Amino acid sequence: MKLLYIANIRMPTEKAHGLQIMQNCEAFAEAGAEVRLWVTRRVNTAEMEVVADPFAHYGVQPLFRLERLSTLDLLPLVPGRTDLLARLIFYLQQGTFLLVALLKSLFAGADVIYSRDATALLFLSLLHPRRKLVYEAHKLAPGQAGTWIQRQVVRRVGTVITVTARLRDDLIKRGANAARTLTAHDGIRAGRFADLPDQATARAQLGWPAEAFIVGYVGRLQTMAMDKGVGTLIEALKDVDGATLALVGGPDEMAEAFHQHWLKLGLPESRFINAGQVAPDQVALYLRALDVCAMPFPWTEHFAYYASPMKLFEYMASGRAIVASDLPSTVEVVRHEQTALLYPPGDASALGTAIARLRDDPALRERLGGAAAREVMAHYTWTARAKAILQQIQAYGK
Repeated sequence: MKLLYIANIRMPTEKAHGLQIMQNCEAFAEAGAEVRLWVTRRVNTAEMEVVADPFAHYGVQPLFRLERLSTLDLLPLVPGRTDLLARLIFYLQQGTFLLVALLKSLFAGADVIYSRDATALLFLSLLHPRRKLVYEAHKLAPGQAGTWIQRQVVRRVGTVITVTARLRDDLIKRGANAARTLTAHDGIRAGRFADLPDQATARAQLGWPAEAFIVGYVGRLQTMAMDKGVGTLIEALKDVDGATLALVGGPDEMAEAFHQHWLKLGLPESRFINAGQVAPDQVALYLRALDVCAMPFPWTEHFAYYASPMKLFEYMASGRAIVASDLPSTVEVVRHEQTALLYPPGDASALGTAIARLRDDPALRERLGGAAAREVMAHYTWTARAKAILQQIQAYGK
């Protein structure tokens, strides 16, 4: 099977979708597909421009072709702006990418065209048959225009992949064929978590305090401009004696804002670790240095029903104890008292109580972490996900 993956993104990117896409393309290739990934040729950020090899950066094998399509990219002229001019420049970039991708796809010889981008698939459906098109949905599109596009796309593609069960149900309501719609949660690349050092070795390599009780949040500190609950985590830790907070991720200005929040609460500088953004292939090392991995997402429609955060699966693979908000999307993957401790979202007091319990019970940390690691390796690897998706495509790609 020749699979063409189309993504209008910078590559590499500091955002999680770049890692997800690269790891999935590798997994599709490992499962037997001949994979090509088309991304946009755009001006990148200064820190990403220095990355010479995206495959090495993401820690994946070069089993597929990565190609960059030309586009008219004027976005660097309006950094951070959301006014009319910025929107017009965004649509110009998107439009030129879609036009180039549409024309080039006619000669690509692909059996399957796969994308997370509903707008791209809507354009591609004008010239390609339904059976060739696969839509991987990561959210329920909001707004009148977004809803209309998503309704059209789920009707015009051969296969729909969703990352949560609730998203599957909602897209079926928008017109997706139930038999052709598969839920496939995000996951992990098993090789990234093979032969990991023990906690003491990991801390020695990172220069972290050997005897500290360290609670960590790993990943971007916001998504789609939404808070991810790190402030709640800080409020919880102020009442957990001896706890150290480690933030591994960016952006830097937000990490510094949390640092200042920590200090304003009278918490000691020595118990705040800001590792900054690290290369994806280093994440497992940082996870192994923790005692507890925190996922303190607030209750929003997105986090509650449509998020399948890679951090949850990487937390599980690290063998560290997890404390997470009790959200419907989370309980599709982990179970309270079995593979994680769950608490009511937004409740800093309950979060602090759960963390204190883990601080005082090393055996509980060990039991939860071990059970989560076994669960993720058994059910949530990219390899298993890719095989299931390819089987779904082959079954209904007619």
